Amino acid sequence: MDGKDMMMKHPILDVLPAPIKQEAETILRVLSLPAGKTIFRPGDHCPGLPLVVSGSVKVQMTGASGHGIVLYRMGASEICTLSIGCLMSGHGYRAEAVVEQPTEAIMVPRQLFDQMMAVSAEFRAGIMTSYGRRLDDLMLLVQEVAFRRMDERLEEWLGTRAKQSPIRITHQELAVELGTAREVISRLLKELERQGRVALARGRIQCL
Repeated sequence: MDGKDMMMKHPILDVLPAPIKQEAETILRVLSLPAGKTIFRPGDHCPGLPLVVSGSVKVQMTGASGHGIVLYRMGASEICTLSIGCLMSGHGYRAEAVVEQPTEAIMVPRQLFDQMMAVSAEFRAGIMTSYGRRLDDLMLLVQEVAFRRMDERLEEWLGTRAKQSPIRITHQELAVELGTAREVISRLLKELERQGRVALARGRIQCL
């Protein structure tokens, strides 16, 4: 599959009218992003809209205390919600995006994004639907962090991944997933180990 064919595999581009779709085909290119690459950082200007064709990208935020939290992930056919907000508001990023798995992505430049929004009602609807869906997810995340006990959230996180056991993740990475301190995660995991519910090893959690 060549770059053009792969580009048009993203569903948000399929809804475009023929003239602007043809223009997009001449402008857009598929980017190959290696695992570990940072796509944007807090304070960066937003150059356009990233569209993930394949792979996985993690969007996370780090507070003044040094504690981080994963806001959301982008997989195949998904759109970067934070970039939508930055493009609409003109503000810079307030989080960072890091490639988790080798990723193929398209960067729609701001000028072309504005043009697509202006000429295609279906494109606008797709963008706003994606934005609204992710906003719902983020509201649920806020509710989880603010109102549920960390031990409950940790046990639920482990439970949903028990079939993948052993889970290969460090205590620090797990703390970022759940938005807390590494020391809290280590203490809770030690208690679960004492209860015989998990077995801990370096960078690995075995659900028993």
